[in-house]
Amino acid sequence: MRILLVAQFYPPDVGGEERHVHGLAAELARRGHHVAVATQTLTGGPSVTDEGGVRVHRLRSTMMRLPVHSSARRPHAPPFADPGLRAHLRDVVRAEQPQVIHGHNWAYYSAIAAARQTGTPLVLTLHDYGHVCPTHRLMRPDGSLCAGPALRACLPCAASHYGRLKGVAVTVAHRLSQPARDRGLAHILAVSHAVARDNRLAEGPTPWSVLPNFVPARLLSEPGQRPAQPRDPELPDGDFLLFVGELHEQKGVGTLLDAYRRIPADRRPPLVCLGRPGPDPFELPDRVRVLGPWPHERVMEAVRACTAAVVPSRWPDPCPTTVLEAMAAGAPLVATRTGGIPDMVVDGETGLLVEPDDPAALAQALTALLAAPDRARSLGRAGRERVTAFTDRAVVERLTAVYQDLL
Repeated sequence: MRILLVAQFYPPDVGGEERHVHGLAAELARRGHHVAVATQTLTGGPSVTDEGGVRVHRLRSTMMRLPVHSSARRPHAPPFADPGLRAHLRDVVRAEQPQVIHGHNWAYYSAIAAARQTGTPLVLTLHDYGHVCPTHRLMRPDGSLCAGPALRACLPCAASHYGRLKGVAVTVAHRLSQPARDRGLAHILAVSHAVARDNRLAEGPTPWSVLPNFVPARLLSEPGQRPAQPRDPELPDGDFLLFVGELHEQKGVGTLLDAYRRIPADRRPPLVCLGRPGPDPFELPDRVRVLGPWPHERVMEAVRACTAAVVPSRWPDPCPTTVLEAMAAGAPLVATRTGGIPDMVVDGETGLLVEPDDPAALAQALTALLAAPDRARSLGRAGRERVTAFTDRAVVERLTAVYQDLL
């Protein structure tokens, strides 16, 4: 098949969505498909490069030149067709002649016109709640969950998130673009059942299915396997707990630190936090090490070496790759029962789940794992077995079946 992936960002700009699209392109190309990617260029002018058998078109957008919806480094795609991207994508579609166009989050708006002109099926992957929520998060400024989008509630929430002018513009554009969105899609893929439910896909006219995020099959460690190389010198000797992610209240960092203080002192190993600092200041207990963001390969070394990995998200995390990476490494896992996490973790079998914002329950689960290393290793082995269904090869097999059904 000839496939065009449309995404707002692509490596070397790196984040969860970027890694997903990059891994998807690589696996589709490995299977012999003709794959092209259309994305924004963050520096310089338009270009076309061959990257590992994938032709990458880096395009100039209109909105990236305006301050209202852009930052200097990451000019996010708007919730409507960007005039510059739309024009460039028509040229890309003429050049690549794809049989399927596969857009990701709001970048797909700019591909609707080209898909309609050529009669090419347009598939959308929803990585978050952007179908119904202008901020993508379904979280209010006070940290509470949003019961459902409404214009009166969305305007102040978006203004708090983006700033007043940008928040109003994004909210109004998001609301006005919905009719075009529903007419332009052949199929919607949600990365978890929570994303499908909270984006209200069952209420819309477009066929949809759940297709999760994935990890490369090469990440799977053998059960009980530990790194052969010496441990990273910045990691503690012996046991340690590991958190990977932005140091943000929505990621549950405050809950994690509160829970860590509740673990009995004689059973409390060091806690290592890897990730970008967030806006929230935290008072760190003794034996907590914040080491900042690390390259991905180095992060995975830490995951393989840890005694237990913790994913304490407060927000409805759509399908966090950190969960899959911990399972792939065979690391015992404690996570919260929110968003797409229950799709991946079977409580008591492949990891332990607790409710969000419950430091006592989180502390109890971590203490139980630390006190029962055989049980922890058993959970790690079961998690590693389960994650085989969440590898690039397994997920892309299901994706190509969706493509073929549309054709």
